[in-house]
Amino acid sequence: MSRKQMVRPGGRSARVQAAVHTAVREIAAEQGRDALTVPLVAQRAGVTPSTIYRRWGDLQELLSDVAVERLRPETEPERLGDLRSDLTAWAEQFLDEMSSPSGRAYIRDALLGDPDGSNAGQCSAYAAEQVDVILARVLDREDRDGREEAAPDVETVMDRVVAPLMYRILFRPAGLEPAYARRLVADLLGEAEGERKGRAEGEADQR
Repeated sequence: MSRKQMVRPGGRSARVQAAVHTAVREIAAEQGRDALTVPLVAQRAGVTPSTIYRRWGDLQELLSDVAVERLRPETEPERLGDLRSDLTAWAEQFLDEMSSPSGRAYIRDALLGDPDGSNAGQCSAYAAEQVDVILARVLDREDRDGREEAAPDVETVMDRVVAPLMYRILFRPAGLEPAYARRLVADLLGEAEGERKGRAEGEADQR
């Protein structure tokens, strides 16, 4: 099933950003990351170096901005029909992309040019938005056909699935396999289902 394209902002500012980001990626691919300089990027992007300095400050902050943009999801999470399948597929894809050499490089660049933590916050927001899309489908299915699924909230998924994945990617990447992502999701949803049944039994006892 095709996935809906995420909407991006427009305007001249967005066009300048797109041209500069494209220039960074092209030069890095052609000549290597060490060849990147602000004048070279500006020439390729068709802007002045002062434009880059005004907007990004220095090369590291520009590379950080490019990294954050590359980490932005371009599509909604795959729709497979139930919460466990949707969340598991998303967690596996997240792990695969973030733990790849390019994904780890983007994470490194995003954090290196991020003195105030805003880029880290933006990357976290990307993941939270994707999780929110998945969880919203639970309510849609319940409204549409009455199907009940035990669902945690967004912050719980971030704490129990996304945070452990990021820790392993950054600090203990050896032996990191898709099975780890599947286990995190299974443990979380198993607990959520147990809590749902406990509440249902408690309500039945009160009747």
